[in-house]
Amino acid sequence: MRSYFCLAFISISLVVFSQQDPNKKLIIASVEKHQEELINLSDSIWKYAEPALKEYKSSKALSDYAAKQGFRVTKNVSGMPTAFIAEYGSGKPIIGILGEFDALPGLSQKAQPTKEPLQENMPGHGCGHNLFGAGSLGAAVAIKELMADRKLKGTIRFYGTPAEEAVGGKIYMARDGLFNDRDVCLDWHPDYENKANMQSSQAMVDLLVSFHGVSAHAASEPWNGKSALDAAELFTTGVNFLREHVKPTVRMHYVYKDGGKVPNVVPDQASVWIWLRDSKRTGVKEVQGRVSDIAKGAALMAGCTTDTKIQSGDYELLVNETGANVLHKNMETIGPIIYTPEEIEFGKRIQKEAAIEQTGLKGEIKPLEKTKDDPEGGSTDVGDISWIVPEITLLATTAPFQIPWHSWMVVACGGMSIGHKGMLFASKALGTTMVDLFENEDLVQKIRKEFEEKKGKEVWKAMLPDGPPPVEKIE
Repeated sequence: MRSYFCLAFISISLVVFSQQDPNKKLIIASVEKHQEELINLSDSIWKYAEPALKEYKSSKALSDYAAKQGFRVTKNVSGMPTAFIAEYGSGKPIIGILGEFDALPGLSQKAQPTKEPLQENMPGHGCGHNLFGAGSLGAAVAIKELMADRKLKGTIRFYGTPAEEAVGGKIYMARDGLFNDRDVCLDWHPDYENKANMQSSQAMVDLLVSFHGVSAHAASEPWNGKSALDAAELFTTGVNFLREHVKPTVRMHYVYKDGGKVPNVVPDQASVWIWLRDSKRTGVKEVQGRVSDIAKGAALMAGCTTDTKIQSGDYELLVNETGANVLHKNMETIGPIIYTPEEIEFGKRIQKEAAIEQTGLKGEIKPLEKTKDDPEGGSTDVGDISWIVPEITLLATTAPFQIPWHSWMVVACGGMSIGHKGMLFASKALGTTMVDLFENEDLVQKIRKEFEEKKGKEVWKAMLPDGPPPVEKIE
């Protein structure tokens, strides 16, 4: 039996919550009861390390566990074999909670503070989504147990959402209306600090820009060829010249997807995969227009034709301060994450590998922040959900302070006790916050009022290509 929290910490949380709300005490007790199962679930997903839309074992592990706990499980939703919904209860309020479980290519890593892959060139959980899915499900199970004992009324709904790192699985689910009837939704994400999130995310559009030319022998008759690769290179050159003339909040990054097969054939096909980001969708649309013109100009210079396909896109996150305040109070009541000397040393060794200051782990609860005009870099399909239903987001410490994300270092921490502690903290904080939502109808209405005011007349529309998700096409 692993012991991740000292008994004093557990007892203090239970005593404080029992004085405020006995149902919150039961949430804490439920997470503690299922602690080993949740850790094993997370570790299994960590080992599977399956990338976007290929998370078959991970999805099955989560959905099977939900079914075992008494949830009604619907699989293969929105055309994605790894997407599922687990639901318990009936009637209002309907509170949703999101769970992710996709890994990132090429980040395989052992749970140790020095770089060493489990399997060369294989995926790893460099964003901690093994913890994300299991932690959210742990909170949902705790709420379900209170409903089964008739201590809460309403519906708890866990969304198993694949492919956040590529494609944007939640967007396909949202396009099918699967979030429309919820009152409030919650999620969390692994981080290097504990806080109720008050910051937005970047809006983003994912484009595939293709060029079509004419092939020819590159030595005997190159004048008969029209190089699609020339057009692609002219396009990226134009994008790079554009960087001087966009706002500092804009991000543009690309890779070449196709540029020919052999040097002695003038390439008749080439393509560039490019992501455009800014603080707001309006900024993204403006840059997208400029990039579209650059593609047309590049094709014209090379004597080629071009077409652009929108593969996906994320809205910026709509922050809900009312919900964040409730979450923050519950986090403070739970108290900080306590680390052992061995865990602190593990964290410092990771920071040494990253060549940053060796400050260790941040287990304290950070104060509630003011929302910045421009978010830091990064996009998420949770942003889309936040324009359909009020979204409350938790960040929990699962790695040492300021280490690079999407790296082997995050993978290492997600497969051992540092990650486990953050996950269990998230389960407790999300579960106790959901108690407030189920018990207090006025609170739900206040959260929704803020949501409606911030959303205004904006009507969410999926930034997706027509047709089903690219399950068979994803690499």
